[in-house]
Parts: sequence; C-alpha cells; structure tokens
Amino acid sequence: MDIKSQFPMVSIVSVNYDQPEVTCEMLASLRNVTYPNFETLIVDNGSPTKSPDSIKQKYPEVQLIISKKNLGFAGGNNIALKKAKGDYILLLNNDTEVQPDFLESLVTLMESDKKIGIASSKILYFYEDNIIQYAGASPINQITSRGRHYGYKEVDTGQLDKITETAYPHGACMMIRKSVLKEIGLLYEGYFLYYEELDFAERVKRAGYTIYFQPNSSILHKESISTGKNSPLKTYYMNRNRVLFVRRNTKGITFLLAMIYFFLISLPKNTLKYLSDKKHLSALYRGVLWNIRNFDINKNQEL
Repeated sequence: MDIKSQFPMVSIVSVNYDQPEVTCEMLASLRNVTYPNFETLIVDNGSPTKSPDSIKQKYPEVQLIISKKNLGFAGGNNIALKKAKGDYILLLNNDTEVQPDFLESLVTLMESDKKIGIASSKILYFYEDNIIQYAGASPINQITSRGRHYGYKEVDTGQLDKITETAYPHGACMMIRKSVLKEIGLLYEGYFLYYEELDFAERVKRAGYTIYFQPNSSILHKESISTGKNSPLKTYYMNRNRVLFVRRNTKGITFLLAMIYFFLISLPKNTLKYLSDKKHLSALYRGVLWNIRNFDINKNQEL
C-alpha cells in the first residue's frame, strides 16, 4: 500500500507578490517537511516587476498559478482553493519558514474532531530569538473591534504549549477543513488585505465549527514584507477593513455602539497620532471615506 494513501492529503496554498526570492525561501523549508502527503500551490498575484518563473525553475514540484492582476489576499488564495485537492487546506504566508514536523500535529488535531473547522500553528518571529507572535487569540470586542494575540512579544518558554480552542486563527498559517469550505464558501474578497481570516472565522463559528491553536506545530514569520510594517497602505486597509468587518459581523445596538466608538474615540485618537504624517493621515481618512461611499456594497456576501 502506498504510504501516502494512509495520510489525509494537505494542500499548502501561498500567494506570491513580487517576492520570488522570499517565496523560494519558504519552499526550501517545505522541502524538509516530514509529512508524506501534501501538494503545494503558489499563486502569483499579478507581480508587476519580478517574474515568478524562478519559483517553477527551482521548485518544479510546485503548482504555479499565474493571475494577471493582484486580487488581494483572499482573491489570490481563492484561485488556488478552487484547484486544491487536499482533505485539508493550509493557507501559508510566503514570508514564513516552517519546521519539518509542523504538519503532523495539525492534521492529527483536525482528525480528532470533525467539528474543528480551522487550526493554527504557534507563530514565532523570524528575526527575533524565540519571541511569540501568535499563540491563540482572545475574542474581538464587538464595540471596540479590538482583540489580542496570546503570548504576543513574549519569550517562548512553553508557557502556552497547550492545545486550546481559540477565538481566531492567524492568517499566516491556518489549516481549514475542505468540507467546511464547501459548506460555507471561499474567503470574502471585499477586504483585499487584512481582516480576511477574522471574517472567515466568524462565518466558520456561525456554521457551528470550532477553531483551535496547536502549539506542537510552529513556524517562523518574517511579517509584513509585502506591505511594510508601518506603511500608509497598511494604515488604509487596517482602518477601512476594521469598519467593514463591523458592518459585516454586527447588527442592531452593537453595530451602533461600534460605530459611535470608532468615530468618536478611535478616529480622533488616530487623527492625533498621524497629524505630523500626511501620508498616514490621508490613508486613515481614505479608509473611512471608502466605507461611506460604499455603504450600499453587498456587505452580506458570503455571510
């Protein structure tokens, strides 16, 4: 019997945008993975200057899918999700490097309970020594739209090494049950960047599934290479999508209170923060204006 057939198939999906060297570093780490049954799909998301050809040349085992334009995080991933053959889909940022055994424990966890819809690995910062970025997440406050990652910026001493149900996965590494995707649909493409995994998690939980943190699986994350850690582009989408997330996932008095909080507390606070930085200030208000101008957008799509 083929040993592969004894293990559920995992489809590893990642999006490349003008970073073939970074993507190849991730693929080099995937070549050391010990799990025997997986495929890798890379979507080139309309890279404007750097050809993705080197990815296929160096890693011929990879399925390289070319998109003619940049479809954002959700749109890029969705192209591959439609082609993925696995029982489980692993969304993996291209700016990550994985441990050789990171898949086994994720699959074992998913196999243990069919009501687990998503599982995320422990994520450590690549450029810092043993510092946690993600070890599970708190619920997002429906009024303030704020939550937190457990262990964030802490030295990893094993203090959070317990398999636990969690409020949200981390988009840099999240395993999704294929049957859940078939049931509730693909990622919502209206965000373009940021908040996609939070929105998807809300849909997964509404469908009756749980989300888990698996500390026995770990990856290293280089973080925000595409957008920059402190770029106006990030400011724009983080604020634009914060409001859009509220619009899609709250209603009634909760929605009203969340909007009051954003416009009377959060927006003035960020305005003061960016008063001396016109690019970030402009990005902040463009994000807000987008929601006003697109208030009739089909915000309930794929809810």
